[in-house]
Amino acid sequence: MTARSTGFVAKRWAALLTGGLLAMLTPTPATALPEYSTAEAGNPFVDGWYADPDIAIYDGKYWVFPTASKAYAEQTYLDAFSSTDLIHWTKHSNVLTTANVSWAKYAVWAPAPVERDGKYYLYFAANDIQDNSQLGGIGVAVADRPEGPYKDALGKPLISQFHNGAQPIDQDVFIDDDGQAYMYYGGWHHANVVKLNPDMTSLGTFGDGSTYREITPENYTEGSYMFKRNGKYYLMWSEGGWTGPDYSVSYAMSDSPTGPFRKIDKVLAQDPAVAKGSGHNSVVNVPGTDTWYIVYHRRPLSESDGNHRQLAYDRMYFNPDGTIRRIAMRVKDNFADGNALGWKTYGGTWSVTGGRYRVGRDQGAKALLDTNFADFTYDADVRVTSGGGDAGLMFRVSRPSVGTDGYSGYYAGISPSGKVVLGRANDSWTELGAARTPVAPGSTHRLRVTAVGASVKVFVDDMTTPKISVSDGTFPSGANGVRVFNAAASFGNVAIGPAR
Repeated sequence: MTARSTGFVAKRWAALLTGGLLAMLTPTPATALPEYSTAEAGNPFVDGWYADPDIAIYDGKYWVFPTASKAYAEQTYLDAFSSTDLIHWTKHSNVLTTANVSWAKYAVWAPAPVERDGKYYLYFAANDIQDNSQLGGIGVAVADRPEGPYKDALGKPLISQFHNGAQPIDQDVFIDDDGQAYMYYGGWHHANVVKLNPDMTSLGTFGDGSTYREITPENYTEGSYMFKRNGKYYLMWSEGGWTGPDYSVSYAMSDSPTGPFRKIDKVLAQDPAVAKGSGHNSVVNVPGTDTWYIVYHRRPLSESDGNHRQLAYDRMYFNPDGTIRRIAMRVKDNFADGNALGWKTYGGTWSVTGGRYRVGRDQGAKALLDTNFADFTYDADVRVTSGGGDAGLMFRVSRPSVGTDGYSGYYAGISPSGKVVLGRANDSWTELGAARTPVAPGSTHRLRVTAVGASVKVFVDDMTTPKISVSDGTFPSGANGVRVFNAAASFGNVAIGPAR
């Protein structure tokens, strides 16, 4: 069994130890989930601009507490999101606000949730202090329920000064198997660890009498995060500038919760085909399994505003020696969550019902993801529901606009007339290839496009033999999406990744 500040079993066991109970109670476990490869219903997994997510499991439910990604002066509250399946999320607004923290005025950052002895604690940073003369730092709020409302537990910051050069921000709380709680925190390229007393609102000391122990690993910027697996302690942190594309996540391993922590690898970084600025993470272990997910924020490729950050998660895998494999930001959407977050439409009337992305009959309606793939394999289920035209996949798209051929890029579609077509658009249409293929009216077909350089192959149902194979290098990269031409259609199980 694995312990982590967000691991329900570890926190319950710690609570029992500190409470002096002799018999172990059995908590309600989180629901066992399928082994998702990513957020199968799409990233971002919740709506809105958010950052710095920390995830906890409380009474069988997953809770994500993020920063509201806005201008500092507007960061006066914290929201939370809960889910039983990591697919359907419920928003809980204003779980903590500055109205309930007398000393916090703005820049409320990086909430860190933990439960102990039936109380729910939320650690946060506020005011972005720049020196020891300013009021602010790391605070702690408490509530009787995961959704709050949380209220300031101390009437002052828990940590209000710079120690060892570390700005008091970006805290994470971890409870070890023996019940000892630790807080890892720091900005300005310095990281500290402190002990928390059983009351969770005061600091303890180490064996040498010290309170603040510096543990700064190589290239540390901010965003400390600790978890434990198979007896090893993993410290993760963010590197680079939070507004830049170089923001990323690295990690270290140790036999002790206080280190030493020596950098092993950078495990999450921007992917120029998927997203940029990926960082400030947490992780979650599905109870009773060795399935792990990394939860983090990232910036869409087309966004230049530093605060335009979104929440995402992907699968995290371990090597046999316990090291973490580099994490791939995957692009999938099965629409099981009932929304089309991350998609932008151009014409037509779009909706999500029954796990399908649907569009009414239109001459050229299209919906695009904010991707920029060059070489890839793109799969989706396509069903033409009415009309005499076709529906299918767009790729290497730029300059999208409303209109039948209002884009530059490629399109592969199927028609109930028994045809698959591939063409190039640039405000006009050029057919590149066509082939006969069985397409029953109202039936669903698996459509695949594999593009490598100038080579483009289109598959329908049979993923071994292409229906169309052409060479055209006019457009080398761009966005992926779906489209109809003189038809209504529905789409599902979208997946885009490296060419195969």
